[in-house]
Amino acid sequence: MLRRIRLQIFHMERLNCRLIGSYPFACSSSSSGALSVGVDGDDELYSDVPRPPRRKTERKPFVTPMKELIRMAKEEREARKLQPCRMLEYPPENGLLVPVLVEVARHVYHARESLLKGLSELVKVVPVQRCRFCFEVHIGHYGHEIRTCTGPNSGLRSATHVWRKGGVQDVIFFPKCFHLYDRVGKPRVGHDERHSVPRIPAVVELCIQAGVDLEKFPSKRRTKPVYCIEGRIVDFESISETHKIDIDMVAESVIERDELGRDIVPSRTSPIEESKFDLWSSSTDEVKNIKQLSMWTLESWFEMMEGVKKIMESYTVWTCGYCPEVQVGPKGHKVRMCKSSKHQSRNGLHAWQEATIDDIVGPNYVWHVRNLNGPALNNNLKRYYGKAPAVVELCVQAGAPIPDCYRSMMRVDVVRPDSDEVDLVA
Repeated sequence: MLRRIRLQIFHMERLNCRLIGSYPFACSSSSSGALSVGVDGDDELYSDVPRPPRRKTERKPFVTPMKELIRMAKEEREARKLQPCRMLEYPPENGLLVPVLVEVARHVYHARESLLKGLSELVKVVPVQRCRFCFEVHIGHYGHEIRTCTGPNSGLRSATHVWRKGGVQDVIFFPKCFHLYDRVGKPRVGHDERHSVPRIPAVVELCIQAGVDLEKFPSKRRTKPVYCIEGRIVDFESISETHKIDIDMVAESVIERDELGRDIVPSRTSPIEESKFDLWSSSTDEVKNIKQLSMWTLESWFEMMEGVKKIMESYTVWTCGYCPEVQVGPKGHKVRMCKSSKHQSRNGLHAWQEATIDDIVGPNYVWHVRNLNGPALNNNLKRYYGKAPAVVELCVQAGAPIPDCYRSMMRVDVVRPDSDEVDLVA
């Protein structure tokens, strides 16, 4: 009898926790360009504070479940047995570009440049602090007092941070990857080629493979799809046809027409870029409206993140399951440079798995500060503090409105007790 009562109480507690966890914080609309981030798809405007970083010995969670990966591998193997030689039909697996994503890649590339320009100006107004021994970042005049340092000799300092002045590279982090000239014909970089192949930010490499042309980093553009013969890619395109084609010719298939039959050519720059053209054309020292600059920078951040998500739905990005290494392309590289957990059993090779958007654009979550001129964040009140990406926190502190999708994560509606009232709060 007692066992039944305990089981009923346990199930009631679980149901109560689920109801409380799914109840969103009250929020008002403050930004029209905010992204919708949800938890389990229950509420688009609810997002909880991110969990602390995982242990170095733990592997990153798989985006696609392992059972689904095994099932897809079996289907691919069976299809290869039934048809050893087949022409790949769908881009970008067949070596051709996805015409719809060409303009999206251009917008992402320009939005990244505008984001870096805006952050370089906002850093001069809003101070950025960075820990000397770990990767912790704080936005404010004084560093917080929350004991979360994991750097060398952190035990002797009781996990307190040692702050110093930071910069743009601390606010946002773009991991680098190897540039692929031919993403289909030669999708992997060998260990002996690690010094000859250039490394560029993964976002830039993703834009190049999606259709952006850069003189410093050329890429092969095909006019005919490739063939797959027993798992190997074969290109029957003649050498004379391997010239570099114009991306505008590829995008002609998606050009819309108006009622009179005239072609509607898409603009090369996004609406945000057009509105900021006058600002960047003038001297940045003459910019007086920091609030407007912070709003434009925040819009560039959302535009870049939204475009990267669209491109990653078609173009594959890989990451190591134990270290931050990423690679854009059909396969991961073979450079033996992994030094994380269990790398001896892999002979230094990376444990490649499907990447997420946080792997190619490091959000670098920081604690939210309501008043820059107020006292430092107290370690005893850390459960009442919220977090946000460093870019969002920097723009909000510069005057931009808080986006709807980050209001619950930043815990704007939470009433913080005083330091002497912590013991009285349940």
